[in-house]
Amino acid sequence: MGALRQPDALVVETRLGPVRGYPDGPVFSWKGIPYAMPPTGKLRFRSPVTPEPWSLVLDAGAFGAMAPQGQDTSVPLDPSLRIDEDCLTINVWGPRPDGTPRPVMVWVHGGAYCLGSSAQAVYDGRLLAERGDVVVVTFNYRLGALGFLDLSSFSTADRTFESNLGLRDQIAALEWVRDNIAAFGGDPTEVTLFGESSGAGSITTLMTVPKAAGLFHRAIAQSPPATSVYGAERAATVARRFLEILELPVGRVADLFDMPAGQLVEACDILVNEVPTRVPGTLAVAPVVDRDLVPRYPVTAFQQGYSHRIPLIIGSNKDEASIFKFTGSSLMPVSSEAVQQMFAGLAEDNPELSAVRLAEIVAAYPDSTTSRGVLAISTDAAFRMPALWVADAHSRHSPTWMYRFDHATPMLKAARIGAAHATELPYVFGTFGTLNPDPTFWLGGRRSAIEVAGRVQRRWLAFAQHAVPAALDGSKHWAPYTPETRLTLLIDHRDSLVADPDREMRVAWGDKAMGFS
Repeated sequence: MGALRQPDALVVETRLGPVRGYPDGPVFSWKGIPYAMPPTGKLRFRSPVTPEPWSLVLDAGAFGAMAPQGQDTSVPLDPSLRIDEDCLTINVWGPRPDGTPRPVMVWVHGGAYCLGSSAQAVYDGRLLAERGDVVVVTFNYRLGALGFLDLSSFSTADRTFESNLGLRDQIAALEWVRDNIAAFGGDPTEVTLFGESSGAGSITTLMTVPKAAGLFHRAIAQSPPATSVYGAERAATVARRFLEILELPVGRVADLFDMPAGQLVEACDILVNEVPTRVPGTLAVAPVVDRDLVPRYPVTAFQQGYSHRIPLIIGSNKDEASIFKFTGSSLMPVSSEAVQQMFAGLAEDNPELSAVRLAEIVAAYPDSTTSRGVLAISTDAAFRMPALWVADAHSRHSPTWMYRFDHATPMLKAARIGAAHATELPYVFGTFGTLNPDPTFWLGGRRSAIEVAGRVQRRWLAFAQHAVPAALDGSKHWAPYTPETRLTLLIDHRDSLVADPDREMRVAWGDKAMGFS
């Protein structure tokens, strides 16, 4: 495999066929390359299938279609992008291949397993590729009912519904990277998988999936909802409710293969809002412990020593839940009543949890009845504690670094959003200004934010290059996390390394992973 030069373009020979990329600043980009067959018709609800090879040069100048999904104003998407089931495409940014293999960074986008796209402007890989001399990869995977609704309980001798299709897509994309990235100048033995929110939750799950072993060699999990992975029984209950919404009898479940994707998306949108409203703290669509692809609950697998032996950066944002209250999203409990319902549901799901035990957790929050306290509890339940449980377990056998992202611009502080869920994304990619309009710097703070972003990018890039997140610029030394020290990097105007910064809450929640089965 090699690169052929054409005026203002660069054709690369992949194992499936040639693809033409274009200059993107000082690097090149190749967009919309298929890594799997269109998952339509008989391939809907089935594992991804390798595409047929092609001989003519495939033009890779534009992003592929987004995975079918509903409209959600909290996820900024380019209205010109198509939505189509034929969405399994991959994008690459990198310097001109010159025979020197470069580290590879593969991004998994977030969006509660039902929203998002690799084409979101905040995920543009050009700056990271340029600044780090690395190859950056992003990709689409199936979402919602088509990717993370487990319909396998309806499988028959004639029709098979496979589980965890979105995760299977992610594995197929990583296999594509393994087989093809050398042609783009990347080193397939130096792959860092990084992602945020459900993308990070996918990563913590993949770190316990045997089939994913060896496909990535480092991981960065930004705000992973690591405990939002459910058992087959809960998944089957949600699947039955999905059929009810569609008014589809179980005897006609095979009709799902032929229904318009838009009809499935509409039903899934109802489900996505309904499930966390009925049982706060749960999601309608998420990875499932199917005992096939996903053999164990991921956090339990970490605690039992089953996670892949690779270096890990993991962390959360200081004010994760505030954005869900600000946008009116039902995905997280942000009222006192919803938090009480969440704890009641946890008690029902975990009989060993006594009322006294749950009361002790709430008592650790001095302002638990106020909006601020409720958001803190919700943040810890969904993101901070799962990240700590993973870090505690993984650090017993592999290098692990923990962070808490605290930085917020004056405008975000004034709006009482602070360092909310996903606010670190432009710091990682160097892509400020992708919202339209973007209020981030309306009250100033740009210079400080750019300085923080520089430190974050240098640490992430150093990790991809050397497996150690050391910013060689005089920044605070970031010592690894261990269960004994619990050293955590607090990322703000100035970075600080603090031992066990959330000790009171951590002790209150305890060491045993707490989640819904």
